[in-house]
Amino acid sequence: MEYRIEHDSMGEMQVPADRYWAAQTQRSFQNFKIGTEKMPLEIVHAFGYLKKAAAIANNRLGRLDDDKLSAISKAADEVISGKLDDNFPLVVWQTGSGTQSNMNVNEVIANRGNEIAGSKILHPNDHVNMSQSSNDTYPTAMHIACSVEIEEQLLPAAKELIETFKRLEEENADVVKSGRTHLQDAVPITLGQEISGWRFSLEQDLKMIDLALAPLKELALGGTAVGTGLNAPKGFAEGVAAALSELTGKDFITSQNKFHSLTSKDEIVFAHGALKALAADLMKIANDVRWLASGPRNGLGEIRIPENEPGSSIMPGKVNPTQCEAVTMVAVQVMGNDAAIGFAASQGNFELNVFMPVIAYNFLQSARLLADAMRSFNENCVSGIIANKEKCRDNLYSSLMLVTALNPYIGYENASKTAKLAYKENISLKEACVKLGFLTEEKFDEVFHPEEMV
Repeated sequence: MEYRIEHDSMGEMQVPADRYWAAQTQRSFQNFKIGTEKMPLEIVHAFGYLKKAAAIANNRLGRLDDDKLSAISKAADEVISGKLDDNFPLVVWQTGSGTQSNMNVNEVIANRGNEIAGSKILHPNDHVNMSQSSNDTYPTAMHIACSVEIEEQLLPAAKELIETFKRLEEENADVVKSGRTHLQDAVPITLGQEISGWRFSLEQDLKMIDLALAPLKELALGGTAVGTGLNAPKGFAEGVAAALSELTGKDFITSQNKFHSLTSKDEIVFAHGALKALAADLMKIANDVRWLASGPRNGLGEIRIPENEPGSSIMPGKVNPTQCEAVTMVAVQVMGNDAAIGFAASQGNFELNVFMPVIAYNFLQSARLLADAMRSFNENCVSGIIANKEKCRDNLYSSLMLVTALNPYIGYENASKTAKLAYKENISLKEACVKLGFLTEEKFDEVFHPEEMV
């Protein structure tokens, strides 16, 4: 490999000749050989937006000339587009402020910007990082990345799944089946009603996620090192927020209290709590689907789901609810991530939280996994759900809890005796009720209509 020499305040470093990063990135790359988890590209791309917006604000405030603005903007656009993704090698497990990733972006934009300009006009600290500190840029990039991931990936995936549930709800509005509580038979319900519960759960989750988005769009930038705004000119924070809103199409604003923004991660904790609520509902829905599809002969078998791949290397013909299993594993991961984020957000001392990379990594993984899992679940499972109407009817009429319909006519205690006798002697509710002398056959048929119990 060929190298070039770069330098920083600590001296010279050999850097791969075909990469745009410089000495500080190289030091971090060499000093933190921990794990395989790289800084999320969503954070890198968010930094691209941030650096371009900062350059625009500095230019409007008369601190950065047009040539430097042009060079930074063009290089930042390449960061945003992903063209320079292989120039960001740093791991999550680095300094807790994200300083080294901030400098990675500064160095890449400076070197690429100089290449674009055809002369060395940019310095990573003096120009790309102008009016900024890693302490306010990293939490800003984190909020940008999380907002973008939620709005552009997670919400659309959830809405697609909701639409599929709406269709299934309408298609199965008249399919009456046995309800179940405590994994035991309960009174009747329609399959459409059951699916409506799934659909509405997701709609509620989206309302909570929407509530969490507004705080995420409050940005720390302008607080610089400790929240005082040292070396940031008046109007810079507001100017960056305005420029970011223009660049992303999202309504970012500057935080009212930068001391809070640098040290507290409560907005992230709150937002991820909403993601955890979504994960919990997806866990329940996926479990319901695989229970209802269990069988094909010795389970509930009230719905059929698509058969996507062989389910066993030894049992021929076996097909498993694999999409449901993937969703539930994702839900478990998100719940674990929530614990990590909560712990990390409670840490840090005085003017800075120093657990930000692990917070960002876990939050973005949760959002990414949930979006991907919902798309896969929708496309490969939910969209192909079909009611097994015969099985629904058989299960319905074998349920002892239909006896609840008799309460107004024979009373709770006599209805209980009827159900217990039917179960003990393996006879129908009608036979048990007549045998106990509570109703005649004619009266039973007159009042017993399971389809009307929904």
